[in-house]
Amino acid sequence: MYETGTARQVRAFHVMPGLPPPEGERHAHDYRLDVVVRRDDLDERGMVVDLDLLDGALGEAAARVDGADLDRVLPDVAAVTVEVFARWVHGQLATALGRLPGVTLAVRVWESPTAFGGYTAVLDGASSS
Repeated sequence: MYETGTARQVRAFHVMPGLPPPEGERHAHDYRLDVVVRRDDLDERGMVVDLDLLDGALGEAAARVDGADLDRVLPDVAAVTVEVFARWVHGQLATALGRLPGVTLAVRVWESPTAFGGYTAVLDGASSS
């Protein structure tokens, strides 16, 4: 299986409801957003995906959350966990990349050097946002 990926750093804020401080109060994380696109065979251009397109899509998603309150960006969830954040990033990229049968997009959102949450799904046109 072939892979192509990219990453971005963002600083964003959130609250984990029901937890004691500091998690239960508005606080920041310096998140690392890692994305990897996989497919069994290369396309007609010899690529997994156009890396410029992937990097641009991640850049746009990162710009939407850098310095933002994640609870306002994703208002319809009880808590913006790293798993929820990863699925949101996946949805943003899936929309930008479009339908790519046989292609899998994996997203990991790191909230520290050792802790992450992720979301992986095929880019078959089904919504993941």
